[in-house]
Amino acid sequence: MQLRHLDGRLEALSRRISGPHVNLSFILALLLLILSPLLGSAAGAQTSLKKNVLILSEVGLSHSLTIAIMQQIVTGVEETPNRHVEFYSESLDLSSFPLKPSREEARAWIAKKYGSDKLDAVVALGPGAIDFLSKYTQSLFLDVPIVVCGASPAQLSNPRLDSRFTGTWLDLEPRKTLELALRLFPDTRHVFVVGGSSSFDKVAISLTKSAFASVDTTAEIRYLTDMEMGKLLEQLGHLPSRSIELYTSFFQDAAGNKFLNATKALPAIAAASNAPDFGMSDTYIGHGIVGGYVMPFEKQGKITAQIVSELLDGKKPQEIPMQTIPGVYMFDWRELQAWHIPESKLPSGSIVMLREPSLWERNKGSGVTVLAIILGLSALAAYLQHSRKQLKVARDRQMQLSGMLINAEEQERSRVASELHDDFSQRLAILALGIESADEATPSSLPDLHKQLRELISSISELGADLHTLSHRLHSSTIESLGLVPALTALCKEFSAQQGVSIHLTADDIPRSVQPDTSLCIFRIVQEALRNVKKYSGATQAEVDLQMAGNKLELTVRDYGRGFDPADLHSDKGLGLRSMKERARLSGGRFEIYSQPGGGTTVSVSVPLKPPARSATN
Repeated sequence: MQLRHLDGRLEALSRRISGPHVNLSFILALLLLILSPLLGSAAGAQTSLKKNVLILSEVGLSHSLTIAIMQQIVTGVEETPNRHVEFYSESLDLSSFPLKPSREEARAWIAKKYGSDKLDAVVALGPGAIDFLSKYTQSLFLDVPIVVCGASPAQLSNPRLDSRFTGTWLDLEPRKTLELALRLFPDTRHVFVVGGSSSFDKVAISLTKSAFASVDTTAEIRYLTDMEMGKLLEQLGHLPSRSIELYTSFFQDAAGNKFLNATKALPAIAAASNAPDFGMSDTYIGHGIVGGYVMPFEKQGKITAQIVSELLDGKKPQEIPMQTIPGVYMFDWRELQAWHIPESKLPSGSIVMLREPSLWERNKGSGVTVLAIILGLSALAAYLQHSRKQLKVARDRQMQLSGMLINAEEQERSRVASELHDDFSQRLAILALGIESADEATPSSLPDLHKQLRELISSISELGADLHTLSHRLHSSTIESLGLVPALTALCKEFSAQQGVSIHLTADDIPRSVQPDTSLCIFRIVQEALRNVKKYSGATQAEVDLQMAGNKLELTVRDYGRGFDPADLHSDKGLGLRSMKERARLSGGRFEIYSQPGGGTTVSVSVPLKPPARSATN
């Protein structure tokens, strides 16, 4: 972008100064001479940022160890800002090639492929790769820093590493893994060491034998090596009791079959074994081993990434001393559970991997929200409970007041009815007798006066009859003297005679000894219902049905008049309905009304024979 910008400015300048007296070529040459250092530095700044790193591994990318370390290296180096790094990868797994090239042929092939490329660093991953580069230190990657990782010094036989080599070693200590396994299973009688037949496997077995030579144990140590995979799996399925297994590596079996060490061979061996498995690599965790004192390859990959970054920044390999990374005690939580090993028995500082989260841990992201919802719902429940109690108190108070009002109404009815019957009726009777006496004393020569007196006597008789009816409506003494059914019979006959509405009463098997409050409740509801029949329905006949249903009285008042919509009650009509409903509720019963325009009206009431007790204030 900068070069194109400068070319454009030069072209514009040439157009402006062109003329017969100016040497354009000379001016352009002079400008290029002045700007050439700047152009060169700009181009150099752009190209110097690109770095090339080759990772030379012992086995291919299908192996978990190679993937784990390379991932850490690539990720760690690429996180460095202001740098572009190109990674190349080659495998020295020579036995995987059909023609099995020799080391010299592999050296020639790598030299041809990368001899003309500028490499800024080479990573030797695994003992085989480290040994390969140490053998050809004078013919491969001259003056290129080499970073070693993925191996322990014991896995190489006297490697000759010159000043170009730096990096890290791992601490391979099989003895610590065996001693750990014996502590976790103190009753162990048999230790089986399982390994493959490749050169790498044989080195691992040899190192393990040397380490176990000084272990103080009474358990028998046997080595299951140089076996075909099928026979090995069969034998592992019949290990004697009180056995443990130590897995080293398994890249190849005795028949020459190749295996992915951690992801294929180990899971098959662990699944076939009837004993707990232990290992010495963190890449084995999650593939069947309980754990062990393992080499932390993932950690080594991160440290290797730091070393490569320092080299790319210009640091010399001689300035980065080699260091050894100690092993760590690492375990698979699932295998600990399967073999009933408590974490309290593990060494201090142990790392437990693949732990299944608890219910709280799985939902901790929404735990606060759930807790807030629970607290909110609890507060709402408490508020509703408090409101419910207050509502119940209010309803009880309402019932108490309603009962007091109805009782006061009945008492006032009784008082007024008594006065009408005992006072006004008696006084009218005396007045009628006095007028009759006056009529008898009046001379017969005064016929008009006799007629007027007889009309007064008739009016007084009618007034007395009306007062008697009114008194009966206000308070029926028939209920107290004869019972509920006779009182209803008298009410229906009187209503039919006075209102011209035919009332058919059915009351079968009703006991005479119905509680006074219940009798009065039924009587008043029938009285109010018949009044509504006359006032609103327009019907000429109605039915009153009273039956026993267990310990309850079931009342039905039905007419076939014009009906109405219960949702659209007028205030006067609704007041009567509310009065009937309140009486039924105070008696501990149920009141319902069914009606529709043109379909008549039915009042249904159910009250217990024995009403609930009321407070003394009623």
